[in-house]
Amino acid sequence: MNVTMPEKNKYTLKEKMVYAVAIIVCLLTLISIIYVEISADTSLVDMLDTSEAEQTSLGNKTEEECEALKTVVNSKFNNNIEKNLVSSNIKKIDKNKDIICTALDAKESSAGNYEVNVVIPIINIDSEIIKNYNSEIEKVFKNKLEDILETKNKNIVYSVEYVASINNDMLSLMIRSNLKEGSSAQRTIIQTYNYDIKNNKELTLSEVLKRNNLNENDITQKIKEEIKKSQQKVEDLRELGYSIYSRNPEDKKYEIKNSKQFYCTSNTIYILYAYGNEDYTSEVDIVVI
Repeated sequence: MNVTMPEKNKYTLKEKMVYAVAIIVCLLTLISIIYVEISADTSLVDMLDTSEAEQTSLGNKTEEECEALKTVVNSKFNNNIEKNLVSSNIKKIDKNKDIICTALDAKESSAGNYEVNVVIPIINIDSEIIKNYNSEIEKVFKNKLEDILETKNKNIVYSVEYVASINNDMLSLMIRSNLKEGSSAQRTIIQTYNYDIKNNKELTLSEVLKRNNLNENDITQKIKEEIKKSQQKVEDLRELGYSIYSRNPEDKKYEIKNSKQFYCTSNTIYILYAYGNEDYTSEVDIVVI
């Protein structure tokens, strides 16, 4: 039996164009839906941090960009060097390791006694200044770990993590620990180390501002404004019955010369006031430049 196939439909050029446009519109709609679904899990903060805010030059960030960068600091602690741009020859302690490397990585728990998750860095540069840095890091973070591992029945939770950045021969290291001892309030401690690799010298915030042509008076005013905002927020919480950690914007601790904790990337300076360095609190104020 002969079977005759139906003749294929023949479309005019106009009809073909209409179908092509319809298909393109459908594809674009599908792509938009997929993008929206993916973006639902990606906050504006993250987008600003990676594509806009941290690319803006020092001192020229908008208030929105600064607020965005404040909120992504927590995600920076990756126990690694986030940027590594160095041109100077470096005399390392161990030539086979990176400039910043992990000296101690411990994760242990003992029911009712402690739970620790600690990653402590070491700066791998042969210098007296760095030697002092490493000694302080060990004293503040490693010695505390050793004390905790010897405790009994105190239910201590302790973590340490770090992040580093090297840009134009400036090394910046930020270490954060969270400590919860029994019924005491959680304590957040942040230590930073800023070092000029080429000239083998410690860098102060004042020097970093000067290098980037930033006016100290302007930055001081910005710090005060940020602390005032933080104080207003906690005052609002006080009225709701919460315990708060008060700030005084006129306190000398907020002066540039006394602002010791700061972390630098290529286009951003994070000035940090970790009140847990002195008190039992997890409150931290961050000023982004």
